[in-house]
Amino acid sequence: MKHTLIEQAQQVLRRNDRGTYTVPTHGLYPFQWNWDSALSALGFAHFDEARAWTEIDTLFAHQWEDGMVPHIIFHERDEGYFPGPDVWATGRTVPTSGITQPPVAGFAVRRMFEAAIDKNLATERAKALLPRIHAWHKWFSRSRDPQGSGLVAILHPWESGRDNSVDWDVALARVPTEGVEPFTRLDTHHANPAHRPTQSQYERYIWLVQNFRSLGWDSTRLHDASPFRVVDPGFNAILIRSCADLAELADQLDEPEIARQSREFAARGIAAMERLWSDVHGQYLCLDRTTGELIDSPSIGGLLAVFAAVPADKAAAIARRIDRLGDVAKFLVPSHDPSAAEFDALRYWRGPVWLIVNYMIADGLRHAGQHATVERIVGDSVQLIKRSGFAEYYSPVTAEPCGGVHFTWTAAMVLEFLAQPGAMA
Repeated sequence: MKHTLIEQAQQVLRRNDRGTYTVPTHGLYPFQWNWDSALSALGFAHFDEARAWTEIDTLFAHQWEDGMVPHIIFHERDEGYFPGPDVWATGRTVPTSGITQPPVAGFAVRRMFEAAIDKNLATERAKALLPRIHAWHKWFSRSRDPQGSGLVAILHPWESGRDNSVDWDVALARVPTEGVEPFTRLDTHHANPAHRPTQSQYERYIWLVQNFRSLGWDSTRLHDASPFRVVDPGFNAILIRSCADLAELADQLDEPEIARQSREFAARGIAAMERLWSDVHGQYLCLDRTTGELIDSPSIGGLLAVFAAVPADKAAAIARRIDRLGDVAKFLVPSHDPSAAEFDALRYWRGPVWLIVNYMIADGLRHAGQHATVERIVGDSVQLIKRSGFAEYYSPVTAEPCGGVHFTWTAAMVLEFLAQPGAMA
């Protein structure tokens, strides 16, 4: 069975391969997405190392001059997706969006480098990518943490990767809908509308895009101009972990200054994360930077914080929290607490299980020595695949597959899970 799952996962990656980049799935997501691409490269690395490096190279070939790596690259015209390049109007030769996504590339590149069989290829490609990834990390520090707090804010729910999380409800409610240009959603043509963000949420998403566009996508202005500024512990954990991994990689590639700066970024971030801890929930919470208040929303973002090297007592508390979630959810890890009123088992990031987050949480807990919880998360992830195929996400109650099918990063995570020592299927 394990060999069959590996073959099926490889087929999904090949199906969505466009030569130099990968689409998440045909139809629903026809372009290159930022963190999808970096995580998908981990899957390719198991059977085609050169192709894995090309995936990351293509992503960074479209890095902006200020260091930002956009969340979508529109390599080809496709009228089946909204909002397309005409809505973003970023003025790039190859059109891109004007916002970013979780910076997981630093983690992915270190992992690919250290697992590589072809060490010469890995050294050549990683050495070229190192300063580009570091430039992205520095962009975050300048543009999304202007007060030097140690933590960065996201300015649009799409930047988080967890588009319609309950975490954003209060801050998103401040975003107006007046003046939004008429638009027709196309995501609901490819997936069940009951599983997708609501129309009201979408109107606010587009208002933010229009607002940023009116400012010429000037990253020095966007932070203070956005009515949506949220410090997400999951997003910050990914940045912190990528900085720490980039420091280790820089040591191996003889780039001491990048190593030093990256360690400083990571250390400041880890220290600042403690402001987000909630003893009541036993996890980290988001911070609304506009009000200065923690957001009382027990979502998966606060569990994903363990992907960074948080203190051992916090990692243990998160493991206990996940174990309790396992008492009420058949499959771990639900993206929102099933006991909360806002929980929706089938609607995007308001309850369903996502294997990419399972993977990062499991990785962080493994480093923290929480092996029993890791085994449950990995086991549940594999069971979801067996029951429901390579879907975008799943009900934590019934394992019902939701969203896109033949999903690239889901397949990549299966290859990662099954490559772990002692992994069973």
